[in-house]
Amino acid sequence: MANRTVKDAHSIHGTNPQYLIEKIIRTRIYESKYWKEECFGLTAELVVDKAMELKYIGGVYGGNIKPSPFLCLTLKMLQIQPEKDIIVEFIKNEDFKYVRLLGALYMRLTGSAIDCYKYLEPLYNDYRKVKRQKRDGEFELIHVDEFMDELLHEERVCDIILPRLQKRYVLEEAEMLDTRVSALEEDMDDVDTSDDEDDDDKGDRVPSPEPPRRGYRDLDRPRRSPSPRYRRSRSKTPRRRSRSPKRRSPSPRRERHRSKSPRRHRSRSRDRRHRSRSKSPGHHRSHRHRSHSKSPERSKKSHKKSRRGNE
Repeated sequence: MANRTVKDAHSIHGTNPQYLIEKIIRTRIYESKYWKEECFGLTAELVVDKAMELKYIGGVYGGNIKPSPFLCLTLKMLQIQPEKDIIVEFIKNEDFKYVRLLGALYMRLTGSAIDCYKYLEPLYNDYRKVKRQKRDGEFELIHVDEFMDELLHEERVCDIILPRLQKRYVLEEAEMLDTRVSALEEDMDDVDTSDDEDDDDKGDRVPSPEPPRRGYRDLDRPRRSPSPRYRRSRSKTPRRRSRSPKRRSPSPRRERHRSKSPRRHRSRSRDRRHRSRSKSPGHHRSHRHRSHSKSPERSKKSHKKSRRGNE
């Protein structure tokens, strides 16, 4: 039968390797189109080619509980049970990230606690993005190190219940594992050493005098434009100063102006006198001419009146 486990396969955790996946999900995988068309007759060598074609990871999705290709290939690997060296090569592959994730999931399902910590913890340094399909069929982006953390700490990944994993500190106390050294700790040590060197250099230098500090108000509040009241007070200040009894000494320009003013006044008065003198004889002549012109008329009228009186 196409769905049976290989005869030479060893039992894992005391059961058939395919039984690590729940029966309902397993039957859905057997009925899926991908399983019937792509996973039929696969061997350990051909599984690599199918794993390189993966575009995302995930478990089941949709209302009909359809399995993803990633989950189908996981069941196929549990069925044919490849050798441990092939799985290690899957995990060490840096070119195809989905091949690495497939090997990591298989190692977590079938490997011992020591092998899981030994081969999966180095993948914490892989920060590449991968695409995962959720239960509703939508996709999300995660990182490889996040997936490794879920494999080592979560109970269910990709709708598969993971076997119990022994705690790391228990294996460290039993001296079966060395203490884990994170890459971030090494970077922090480098930063601390560089900070210590900078502090030593600063201690050797002569401290420079501190610049004068600004007031509390200057630092916290920005400088604002003066208010209208403040402007009015500024505009009034010069007037108040001018009203004060103290008088400033006149400027040289003002002295010059004062010195020139009487000369101009004298010259103007002279011009007016000259014009009045030049106009005065003409004015008298016109007046006399007018008096002479009017006298004969008056004499004629008086002569006529005298005649009428005599008549």
